[in-house]
Amino acid sequence: MKKTLFFMSVSLLTLAACASNEEGETNEAEAEGEASAEEVDEETNNEAEISEEVVEIEFWHGMGGGLGDTLEALVDDYNASQEEFHITPEYQGSYEELLTQFRTVGGTETAPALVQMFEVGTKYMIESGYITPVQEWIDKDGYDVTQLEENILSYYTVEDELYSMPFNSSTPALYFNKDMFEEAGLDPENPPRTFSEIKEAAEKLTDEDTYGFSMLGHGWFFEQLIATQSADYVDQENGRTADATEVLFGGEEGLRAYEWLNEMNEAGTFEYYGRDWDDLRAAFQTENVAMYMDSSAGTKDAINNAGFEVGVSFIPHADEIDPNGVVIGGASVWMGSGISEEEQQGAWEFMKWFNQPEVQAEWHVNTGYFATHPEAYNEPVVEGEHEEYPQLRVPIEQLQATVPSSATQGALITVFPESREQVVTSLEELYQGTSPEDALQMAVEGSNRAIEVSERASE
Repeated sequence: MKKTLFFMSVSLLTLAACASNEEGETNEAEAEGEASAEEVDEETNNEAEISEEVVEIEFWHGMGGGLGDTLEALVDDYNASQEEFHITPEYQGSYEELLTQFRTVGGTETAPALVQMFEVGTKYMIESGYITPVQEWIDKDGYDVTQLEENILSYYTVEDELYSMPFNSSTPALYFNKDMFEEAGLDPENPPRTFSEIKEAAEKLTDEDTYGFSMLGHGWFFEQLIATQSADYVDQENGRTADATEVLFGGEEGLRAYEWLNEMNEAGTFEYYGRDWDDLRAAFQTENVAMYMDSSAGTKDAINNAGFEVGVSFIPHADEIDPNGVVIGGASVWMGSGISEEEQQGAWEFMKWFNQPEVQAEWHVNTGYFATHPEAYNEPVVEGEHEEYPQLRVPIEQLQATVPSSATQGALITVFPESREQVVTSLEELYQGTSPEDALQMAVEGSNRAIEVSERASE
């Protein structure tokens, strides 16, 4: 029915073509007075004209599978809610593939009006010249952006200007097997928080079939361990006051994380399952791992797929510090530049619509991503979901307890994907026996080389 509404509009426009060539103009035969016997009077003719054509809005995204289906349903709901604009979602592959595709068409007539981009593509998008900051439409429309979640908005805000609209946001959390905790004499209602507490718990949880702790081969988790120590990833206030020239994670904050992982690895209480999310999740489901970090968006799947009770807690932090919280991950939606005023208006209307509490409530329940509008958590559908899955509240509480700073706001560097690769490669060297100091220095040097190459290329 939703798509029928659109197709009916198109049919009406087609039928009206013989009576109107362009908006507000009668056809050439009528202009010359060659009317037929069925000629209608001027008033009836005006009523029959179609005042506006539906504005098509192309929306590129990187969500496949079930998430893609959920996004398509979201768009269908918007299209059915009004008749002025029609959003057309187009899947472009992974986030990396999406970025590559956008680079090839950005600024051209074939570029999309809306594009979803993962958070580490933010710096590129800002500097590309291919986007219109949403702040322009916020100011033009008098939109109250303060109604949205501050600790999500902050990532995409630079010098008090919001560049894109948060869409699917998540953070990491600690997942643990409550049944194993009880068997090991640990309190499942008081999970470990500090590095030393995780290490001690991992010793008690490890046996011939199970490792106490694991962490995915993905730079995102290391970034969180740095940020919660209130340490910037790169200089220039995490790349937010000027272009970053070097990484800062090679100090004591980074070394604490590397030494912590190394100690568990050497003790045999840690196991590395590689870079594939599914492999580590499978190890948790089969009880080969008792504790691990995962995205908050995967909370329901972790619970539903487990044959045991799953606990969720805040991410670990170094003993020497008070935790400062987390940096959001996921993606946001950007508005293209060089498109018509009507398309930008349509893009903006869609952005406003998907941030409404009732829309965000459904999005949160169906995907596990945070609601960008905090009032969504008061919607009945969310309250019911949280009653069934109380673990969903934990990442929300962690996000809302995050201390705002340049560290938890997140780093902006064009070569973020390259730096993440350097971090993961160095951690893999660590697990193979390289010292924490040397492994960390490898990540520092590799990241700085990537920054230097990028700087030379932009000169």
